Formats: sequence, structure tokens, C-alpha cells
Amino acid sequence: MYDLAQIRREYTLHSLDEKSIMPNPFRQFEKWFNEALEAKVLEPNAMNLATVSENNRPASRIVLLKGFTEQGFTFFTNYQSSKAKELHVNPYCALTFFWVELERQVRIEGTVERITASESDEYFNTRPRESRIGAWASPQSSVIASRKILEERYKSVEKKFERSETIPRPKQWGGYLAKPFLMEFWQGRSSRLHDRIQYTLMDGAWKINRLAP
Repeated sequence: MYDLAQIRREYTLHSLDEKSIMPNPFRQFEKWFNEALEAKVLEPNAMNLATVSENNRPASRIVLLKGFTEQGFTFFTNYQSSKAKELHVNPYCALTFFWVELERQVRIEGTVERITASESDEYFNTRPRESRIGAWASPQSSVIASRKILEERYKSVEKKFERSETIPRPKQWGGYLAKPFLMEFWQGRSSRLHDRIQYTLMDGAWKINRLAP
């Protein structure tokens, strides 16, 4: 048996207070994201995406952030996947970034909407050829009998486009924009007295509060 109660770590690298943060949470996220890049955090754009089904059952998985502006955070998936079906019936999500090397976490809540087809096309065309083939080959979230089926589908799509320099985006694949109404920045501190600064969108403006850890 593992004695999980004895797994402890003191957080001492940084601090976070109301006087030093940006008044705009997107600028604060940009600052922290750049610091994660500089610190060579492994997969700094990896984020936990949580959704809720029509039966009010939560689900979460790791996806990759592919862009962010003051409009929101962009990610891509198959529109026939479980997460896409959940977002269709319940267009709300939660995102979480955890940069353990910097002892930091960012938690986001917001609404979700599809980006335009042209925006999805633009990103799809930047993907490696193998990834574009994979988007066609995988019936994401569907039950399959074996990996062999997936590999055969991949080979079939590869053959289909073997003489084509470009591979078009499949209609069932594209992007989403998560538009935050809450963003929380967590900085680990000693004695479990962590810093938590929360931005809440109220009447078009961001209200800033400190939360108890």
C-alpha cells in the first residue's frame, strides 16, 4: 500500500498578489504562459477540458490549446467526439492548466462556440500531413474492434490522397472558442497558504478578488 497521506511538497518559488497582477486576465495569462515557455514546461499548452453531458454527467480529458486572444481560448477536435456532443447540448466548459515546474495553476470557466469553417481550415492546413490523414481516419470516440481497423482506415485515407499535395479538412473536424466569464490564477505557497486571485466578468468588466486557499 502507498502511504499517500505522506506525499507532500512545499511550494516556495513565487508569490502572487493584487498589486502585481495585470488588470486584464488575458494579459495575466499571457504573462504566465510566456514564463511557462521560458521555463521549458513540458507541454505548456496542455489543458484539462471538462464538459457536462445532457444527463448532467461530468467528463474531462487533456486537449491542447491552439490559440488565445481576448476573445477566448481555441482548441480543436472531431465534431462527432464525445466532448463535441456534450458541448452541443451544454455549451459550457472548464479549462485547467497546471504548470508544476512553476507551481502554478490557471482555472477557467466559460461558454463555448464553434469557430468559423475558414478559421478551422486555416489551422488544419498547418498540421503535419500525417495528422491531417489521422483526422480523416479516426471516428473519434466510437467503439472499434481493434487497432488494426484504425490502421487500415489510415492506409485507405493515405492512398486516397497520395497524389494530392493538399488534404482538405473533413467537415466533422474543427475548432471551438471557449469564452471565459471566470479565470482564477493559483500560485503555490508554503504551509498550504496558496495565493488565489480570481477574475469574474461582471457587466462587461473584470472584478478581481483574492480567495482563501
